[in-house]
Amino acid sequence: MPHALPELHRLDGSSALELIKSNQITVEDYVQALIKRIEERDPVVKGWAHFNQDEALAQARALDALPADKRGPLHGLPVAVKDVILTKDMPTQYNSAAYVSKAPIAMDAACIMTLRSSGALILGKTTTTEFATCQRGPLTTNPHDSTRTAGGSSSGSGAVVGDFQCPISLGTQTGGSTIRPGSFNGIYALKPTWNSISREGLKIYSLTCDTLGLYARSVADLKLLAEVFRLEDDVTPPATPLSLKGAKFGFAKTHVWPRATEGTQNAWEKAKDLLKEEGAEVEEIDLGPEFEEIWRLYPYVLAGEGRTAFLGDFLTHPDVLDPLILSHVRNDTKITRAQQLEGYDKIAALRPKIDAIAARYDALVTPSTTDEAIKLEEPNRFTGDASFNLMWTVLQVPVMNIPGFKGPSGCPLGLSLVAPRYHEQKLLRVGEAVGQVWGERGGWKSAL
Repeated sequence: MPHALPELHRLDGSSALELIKSNQITVEDYVQALIKRIEERDPVVKGWAHFNQDEALAQARALDALPADKRGPLHGLPVAVKDVILTKDMPTQYNSAAYVSKAPIAMDAACIMTLRSSGALILGKTTTTEFATCQRGPLTTNPHDSTRTAGGSSSGSGAVVGDFQCPISLGTQTGGSTIRPGSFNGIYALKPTWNSISREGLKIYSLTCDTLGLYARSVADLKLLAEVFRLEDDVTPPATPLSLKGAKFGFAKTHVWPRATEGTQNAWEKAKDLLKEEGAEVEEIDLGPEFEEIWRLYPYVLAGEGRTAFLGDFLTHPDVLDPLILSHVRNDTKITRAQQLEGYDKIAALRPKIDAIAARYDALVTPSTTDEAIKLEEPNRFTGDASFNLMWTVLQVPVMNIPGFKGPSGCPLGLSLVAPRYHEQKLLRVGEAVGQVWGERGGWKSAL
């Protein structure tokens, strides 16, 4: 066996799949290595809402028993699942006192059905803020500094991949809940085009914004998931790697830039320098005042849709819900229907405009977060500022966090690439080339 079993947990999913496919290891071997890592590290990281090693091993053995002609493209690939996504054999509790039952809801979300049908192994459920809405985080800590947040709301999904406890995980994003944990945990994160992956079986906060998110430690793994979820561009990009020489990047600080502090400011300048060294064309762009309007319009959409989404929970469990959820249903911010319509209509008009701007470049570059992960503070356990993410989420474009930089305390920090809607394959190709450069020379290396 070319890899000692205790080190298997460090492989990305693609590498592990190759070993399984070539019969150098079994699925059970791989899962045993992950179990050992989880036993060692979960008491510190606290990224799992539900994990049962017997369940995981039973799945592994069943997959190992399949004949070769019955094995899917993700055969044996362990996936961690945010606990707002239904799994028929594991409880879904939304980190809410309203859903404390340990009994699974007897159905899979559509994304889980796709993964299982492709041979994936559902390793467990990961922690989240309540209903993936609130800023008060779970007990999860950042694997690179346990005094800091892992981000949110996909707290556990980012942390377990960043900590080598699982190669792949699913998150969701309404504001910054996929990209921000990606940056904080030093991993790749992809928020694809809105509704390009079915949201059936996910707890919905905002129909306009909610998107399934993907985490991995390599672009190769994201490509595997993109293929399984059939994230296809109308024009397939070349299969050859992208040369950064002559590639064009538009650096968009956006109207939120005053919130960027030392880590993001330094990463911004270093990212430009590294791309220029590779021969890329780098241009700072101003999106203009009409995109600044999103700062005012986004809350109209979110409050209006949250008011609808949580009405049933409010009427059923009014005494145990987070105050933010109660506030939405009561419409404490007094958002009118006219304001909600203004938000819908004006933002919708901006989507083809941002597509056209992004299409002029190989990718737009924009901050993922204001800085590295912030310190955890009780009792609120704030998961970080999502300001840099809101615009791209409500515009429904694909966004990819690229790790490689570090903040002033040495914690990981990423920047985001943005492409026009339904250009995931283009984004992955660009992200792979950029990620190699930023990862090698950006200044951050995992000490785990």
